[in-house]
Amino acid sequence: MIRHLVLFKLGEGVERDDPRVVKGVEAFRALGGQIEELRFWECAWNITDRPIAYDFAINSAVDDTAALKRYLEHPAHQAGVALWREFATWVMADYEF
Repeated sequence: MIRHLVLFKLGEGVERDDPRVVKGVEAFRALGGQIEELRFWECAWNITDRPIAYDFAINSAVDDTAALKRYLEHPAHQAGVALWREFATWVMADYEF
């Protein structure tokens, strides 16, 4: 299995209640039920106020690298990424477990 982790940082001056952010969160929350390759899916807001913390996280799992590729290329995933590009940056890691 492969774990796919993504941490998002909202842009300067962008707040969680910004309509773009709300739409982006809704798009990502829906992915768990839209993409069959996902074996595990959760996403949530950070709950701490530490200065090094990111704002939003996705924790997911797929069977293998082929499934990860299909997930990343899925139209629903691509639509969500396009929304988040407007107001955030992110880092990610993929690893076998």
